[in-house]
Amino acid sequence: MSIVDNAVYVKGYRTADPESLDETYFILRQRQGMAWIGLYRPDAEELRSVAEEFDLNHLAVDDALAGHQRAKLEHYGETLFLVLRPARYLDDLEKVEFGEIHVFRGADFVVTVRRAESPDLARVRRRMESQPEFLALGPDAVLYAILDQVVDEYEPVASGLENDVDEIEDELFAADPGVSRRIYELSRQVIMFQRATAPLALILQSLMAEAPDHQPRPELQDHYRDVLDHVWRLGERVAAFRALLQNALAVNAALVAQRQNDEMRLLTESSYAQNEQVKRISAWAAILFAPSLIGTIYGMNFRSMPELDWVFGYPMALGLMIVMGGLLYWTFKRNKWI
Repeated sequence: MSIVDNAVYVKGYRTADPESLDETYFILRQRQGMAWIGLYRPDAEELRSVAEEFDLNHLAVDDALAGHQRAKLEHYGETLFLVLRPARYLDDLEKVEFGEIHVFRGADFVVTVRRAESPDLARVRRRMESQPEFLALGPDAVLYAILDQVVDEYEPVASGLENDVDEIEDELFAADPGVSRRIYELSRQVIMFQRATAPLALILQSLMAEAPDHQPRPELQDHYRDVLDHVWRLGERVAAFRALLQNALAVNAALVAQRQNDEMRLLTESSYAQNEQVKRISAWAAILFAPSLIGTIYGMNFRSMPELDWVFGYPMALGLMIVMGGLLYWTFKRNKWI
């Protein structure tokens, strides 16, 4: 059933619970009260019936049927069309789930079209029915109550986001590789939340600044101002979240760059140490190569080698090995290879 609740009120009291929309229209004309119709994902036929009875603009009706609208306030003659984006925070997913509610307000009716579980309009209705004097102020009082409920349900969302921002600040210096992704995803949630809440201030100011014959009654003006005050405070908190996340992203980028620089420095130091070892090994290999070369030459056993028959041939070979090795050692030592 798309009709969640359907009632006619007279002087703030619920006087009828019609079983159909046609019965609602008949009782409303008969008793000259106020109809409050709550619909949940209605089909085109039901919404067209309401539109025909209350002379709703077809553009607004099309928006309500299509859904996926931004928060806005539009006037069509005597009828006001309001779109709100309620939200709730899913703590296990660290995600904000957004709903959508369309409100048609006329001189003697309020029609709500809800497309998500939030907000809890049954709670709004119970609250208003417990205050018949306030409900007797008419559709503007119902509109205020809906706005107040939506804004009140933003508070847990803001608290959830604030808790996530605090956790990110704690994780920022823990070298967690997943913190960058978490910052980015949380920033997206904050931006979407800001898009849903930011238009409310303008909407409320527009409602309070309407022509005198369309303005909410003086008894309601203070209530609208109270909701507006909550919206402003909420907007400041969300803007602070966004700024903190931008700073966290910048700090995280700086920390990642610093860690990369430290790793490059360590790698450079390691490469330098390896080069020093290679130079030492190469130097000693060259020093040992000199006597090996001489020994190899004299070990070839050719008959015509004058030094083989010379008395000083052996001392000369050993001396030549020592001289060449010493010369190479001095050269490598001077160049700090060993």
